[in-house]
Amino acid sequence: MKASIPRTNADEYCRKLEPRDKPQYIHDSQVKGLVFRIMPTGSKSWILRYHFKEGNEWKQRKTGLGPFRQGRNDVTGLTVPAARIEAERLKKEIKYEGADPIEDRRQRANDRAREQAGKVLVKGLFERWATTDLINRKDKGAEARRMMLKDVLPFIGDLNIKDVRKGHIAEITDRLLQRGVNRMAKVVFSLTRQMFRFAVTRDLLESDPTALLSKKNIGGANIERNRVLDEDEIRELAKKLPAANMSETATLAVWIVLATCCRIGELLKARWDHVDLERKFWRIPAQNSKNNREHIVYLSSFAACHFTKLKELTGAGEWCFPASRKSDGLSSNTVTKQITDRQRNSGGHKNRSKQIGALKLSRGIWKPHDLRRTGATLMNALGVLPEVAERCLNHMEENKIKRIYQRYGYETEMRQAWEKLGERLSLLTRVAP
Repeated sequence: MKASIPRTNADEYCRKLEPRDKPQYIHDSQVKGLVFRIMPTGSKSWILRYHFKEGNEWKQRKTGLGPFRQGRNDVTGLTVPAARIEAERLKKEIKYEGADPIEDRRQRANDRAREQAGKVLVKGLFERWATTDLINRKDKGAEARRMMLKDVLPFIGDLNIKDVRKGHIAEITDRLLQRGVNRMAKVVFSLTRQMFRFAVTRDLLESDPTALLSKKNIGGANIERNRVLDEDEIRELAKKLPAANMSETATLAVWIVLATCCRIGELLKARWDHVDLERKFWRIPAQNSKNNREHIVYLSSFAACHFTKLKELTGAGEWCFPASRKSDGLSSNTVTKQITDRQRNSGGHKNRSKQIGALKLSRGIWKPHDLRRTGATLMNALGVLPEVAERCLNHMEENKIKRIYQRYGYETEMRQAWEKLGERLSLLTRVAP
């Protein structure tokens, strides 16, 4: 005869049962379907076996009721009488109400999950988005994180994501527009939209609070920047740079960008093992270029001269433009800030150059990226074919058929184009005594 839990002294009986090599299942003598389980590890718990009608069929199922109460100090477990009461209650629900304990438990778990999802704060959403999406970006999401931590999370980070409205987003972008940084307002808005769309795709939100806003609503429509320095301004720049009190490396960066038509960020990531001054070329690795394609810049005599001056300053280290901590390259914001500071109309700002207007040119404000556009425009003016100039800029051929089938590299023509540009810059930058 199989052992069963007695009607009296049942708790004492269960406490004395010892574990064996295999799980033990002991039926209760009073409540049908109630089973006492002892695992080889020594843990003891309660199981209810029951029949549930699914369609036209009755199926046997089992559900856990909880652990056995081992003693007075165990406040979570069930004694034999408590387990019997709970088992009878569930059996009545199953019989008279059609309840299924397993399905009910699954539903409660889903409800808890939805409740937890409903408690997601914006700052929590940002961290999930950052570690899932931003981490795959070239800079590991560092720049996006910097902007979000500065201009978004301080204002809505502690809000539940379901409580964010388009008014909150508009308030964030309005603050940036009031600071006069229209382009940054658009970038911050774009990042915020990406984050909330991530929440929608992960079923954390039903709708995106940025959906009814557009970039056109923020600082007006995008205006394509077309600033190009003319030859008179290049002469003017050559006169003004020495007196602008910029760092020597920043001054050299201006001329190298203009002479190579590169992006300022690509230049400031350069290492000395990328530059061969004897053979006069600079290799921009794929990870440093905007379009993830390696690019070879053939240095004109003008560009090579400025790289040589740079090597005299920083050649002992790894980076062509080392940051102050020496373990990384200089941030593009550093050079841009030096140039921007010297084109302000007034002072009064902390940690800004006192050389107000020192680099402001006759036709107005200019930025480092305008130098790249200026170099390419000068090439065209000197007779360089647009196709070659585009190659010098490392632009991707838009026509897919041409990109696939026309594989000529234009190396000779590119060398000649950069040399023509360098010769013209040499003439323009000869500052008269």
